[in-house]
Amino acid sequence: MIRKPDRLNILYAQSGGVTAVINATAWAVIDAARKARGGVGRVLVGRDGIVGVLEERLIDTAKLLPADLARLKMTPAGAFGSCRFKLGTPETDPARYRRILEVLEAHAIGAFFYNGGGDSQDTAQKIAAFSRTEGYPLKVIGLPKTIDNDLYGTDFSPGYGSVAKYVATSTLEAALDVASMSATSTRVFILEVMGRHAGWIAAASALGQRRPDDPPHLILFPERPFDPEDFVARVRETVESRGYCVVVASEGIRDATGRFIAEGSGKDAFGHAQLGGVAPALAGLIGARLGYKHHFAVADYLQRAARHLASKTDLDGAIAVGRAAVRLARAGRSEVMVTLERIPGSPTGFRTGSIPLGEVANRERRLPDTFIRPDGYGVSALGRRHLAPLISGEAYPAYRSGVPDYLRLTPAEITKRLPPFVAR
Repeated sequence: MIRKPDRLNILYAQSGGVTAVINATAWAVIDAARKARGGVGRVLVGRDGIVGVLEERLIDTAKLLPADLARLKMTPAGAFGSCRFKLGTPETDPARYRRILEVLEAHAIGAFFYNGGGDSQDTAQKIAAFSRTEGYPLKVIGLPKTIDNDLYGTDFSPGYGSVAKYVATSTLEAALDVASMSATSTRVFILEVMGRHAGWIAAASALGQRRPDDPPHLILFPERPFDPEDFVARVRETVESRGYCVVVASEGIRDATGRFIAEGSGKDAFGHAQLGGVAPALAGLIGARLGYKHHFAVADYLQRAARHLASKTDLDGAIAVGRAAVRLARAGRSEVMVTLERIPGSPTGFRTGSIPLGEVANRERRLPDTFIRPDGYGVSALGRRHLAPLISGEAYPAYRSGVPDYLRLTPAEITKRLPPFVAR
């Protein structure tokens, strides 16, 4: 018979690509649990996501000092480690499912919080369903996180607002540089940003515009097929009329057949094609067809790690979902993901809600057609109005010796109670 613990012990883990504010969600979970008036016990963290859970590499957050927690909230990336790990079904992966329940039972875990995107919510739903089938009393709460903003069911995802602020700022600053040099030097600049299937990040590059002809002049979205002939013609027209051209391209743009413009041979743990190389591909096309001097940049990890330029709205959202998860678990809710919902009439105001995990898992939310300019190369006024509040406000970290004073955690793992298990 499975013994129900007297107090709610929580197991939290981070999953998928990290963000500038995911640690703020972790901080909020820990802080809310510590401030709860009874009923909440330990908060453990799985190191490296579900992999750490399987291998029983767990951290007891009770050992974290208040000073460390304060810095945790303002530190980017995944302080406890994250993972890309595909959990199969109970039929194809019975040993792993059985191991997860063994770890949960060994440490009297009553609630599991998984902080990640669509694939992570799928993992959370699978664990919830298996626990229910096996009769283990586990409350499973999904916490939203993704820089791509493509998570279904929530108005925005923590992590997006900060990367959007970074991309908007970087585009604005690079454009000023190119405009300064265009008379005798660089005519075209290309910035490649993340976004496999959804163009939310690319769309954010337009948030620095003040006039219709401000850069970026051309934005390439995954939602629109890439036409090289039309693209080259538009670059030429822009340079001839304005003297220079700034392009922002999603890494996931495809041609008319649906093939990625820059698809590598590798796959990640979920079978997704490894992307990267759109910017040099576009630069090569411009050089060969137009002969303009050009430069390109790939934002890559810089965009999602830029905590020094985080959005306060984004930080507030990350904190809100962590606190809400504790409230939901204490209220007996399970198999839901916390959502963020805008308050009507308040541009930057939002509240938390919830949605069943089964409605979120493995679904993607694309950039709406109404947010894309009719010509397919820019953001509509409606899109800018929707996105602008998400980059609102500043939330600077503390600085030390001229650089951010980020936390580097090296917490000891708790003593294992089970035999060794190799997850990978």
